[in-house]
Amino acid sequence: MKRSRRHQKGYVFRKGNGWYLRYYDHEFQGDGTSKLVWRCRKLVDFGGEYRSTKAVRSLADEFLAPLNNGTITPHSTMKVVQFVDSVYLPFVMGHKRPSTYRGYLNMWKAYLKPRCEIPLRDFRTFEGERILEAIVRDHDLTCTTVAHIKAFLSGAFRYAKRQGVLNSENPMRDVVLPKARPAGETYAYSLEEIMQMLNILPEPAATVVATAAFTGVREGELRGLLWEGYDGQQMQITRSIWRGYVQMPKTKKSAAPVPVIKQLAERLSFHRSLMGSPKSGLIFPNSVGNPICTGKLVREVIRPVLTKAGLAWHGWHAFRRGLATNLHRLGVPDKTIQAILRHSNVAVTQACYIKTVGSDAVEAMRSLEHATNMQLEQMRARSGQQGWTN
Repeated sequence: MKRSRRHQKGYVFRKGNGWYLRYYDHEFQGDGTSKLVWRCRKLVDFGGEYRSTKAVRSLADEFLAPLNNGTITPHSTMKVVQFVDSVYLPFVMGHKRPSTYRGYLNMWKAYLKPRCEIPLRDFRTFEGERILEAIVRDHDLTCTTVAHIKAFLSGAFRYAKRQGVLNSENPMRDVVLPKARPAGETYAYSLEEIMQMLNILPEPAATVVATAAFTGVREGELRGLLWEGYDGQQMQITRSIWRGYVQMPKTKKSAAPVPVIKQLAERLSFHRSLMGSPKSGLIFPNSVGNPICTGKLVREVIRPVLTKAGLAWHGWHAFRRGLATNLHRLGVPDKTIQAILRHSNVAVTQACYIKTVGSDAVEAMRSLEHATNMQLEQMRARSGQQGWTN
C-alpha cells in the first residue's frame, strides 16, 4: 500500500535577531536515491510584525507548502550539473541527430557545466541571467551563440518538467539575453565566384563544388549522394552522413528530389567515367570507398588552390545560400527557391502549391543553367579554354 506524503509543520525558533525554520528535506544521492535530512533556513528578521512565533508561522507554512503538496520532489534536489550529465544529455544522445548531440555536449562543457552547481528546484531566472552574463564576460561570443546556450539550458529544464522532476515554471523562459558581440554576416557565393572556382579546381573537387553550388544540398547530404538516386535529370536526397553516422535527411521535405542543370549533368557524367562508370554506390567516395571527407578535401585541395588564385573559402553552406541568392537575382519566386532548397518551414497552407512546384523548380534551374552557360562562354572566350580544367 502506498504511504501518504508526510505533512510537516517544521520548528520555528528565534536566534539572535532572526527567525529560523528547521525542517526535513530530501537530499539527492549519487546512486539515484534520496535521503531525509534536517535543514535550517532563516525566514525573517525579528521586529515589526514579526515579534512572536505565531506571527512567523504563516511564513513557515508558505515555505513548506511546496514540500507538503508535492510541488517539490526529492529528485528536484539534484543539481543541474547532475541532471544534465546523467539524464538530459543521454536523452539527447538517444533522440537527436549525432551532430546535435555533439554540439550540445561541447556547449555544455565549454560554457555551462562549471557554473551549474545549483539544485534544480533552487534555480531561478536571475541565476540564468547571471550565468549568461558571466559567460559573455569571460568569452568573446556572438549574440547567436549566447541565444543557443540559453536554448540548451531551457531545453534541460523543459525535459525536467516532462519527467516530473520539476513541477514549477521553466526558470529560463523569462531570461533576457545579455549584450554580446553581433553575429557576422553569413556568406553567399555569387555565380561569378562559383564559375571561377570551377575553372581552377581539379577533379573531383570541381565536381563536388559544382554539385554543392548547383543543387544546394547540405554538406552531409553531399557526402551521402548515390548514383542510384541520380537519373541525369534530378538528384534524389535519401540520406545524410556526418562523421561516419548515416542518417535520414534533416526533415521530411529534405528528401525531395533536386533538379540538375545541364552543366552539372555534364560534370557528373565526366566524373562517373573517371570512376569506371559505376551503376550504384557513392557518387563521391574516398580512395577506399568510404564517403569523401569534405573537410580533408578543403584542407588539402580546395583552400590551397583558391588561396593561390586570390579567392576566399567561406564553407560549404555558402553554396546553399548562394543558390538561393543567385536564383533570387534571376527573378525566381521565393516560394520556388524554398522548394528547391527543401526547407521545412513552408507554411502548411502552401502544401498544394509545393506539390505542383516540380515544374516551377525545373524552369528555375533552367534559368540558372542559362546564366551559368553564359558565364562559362564568356570565360572561355577570354581564355580560349576548351573543356574542363583538371
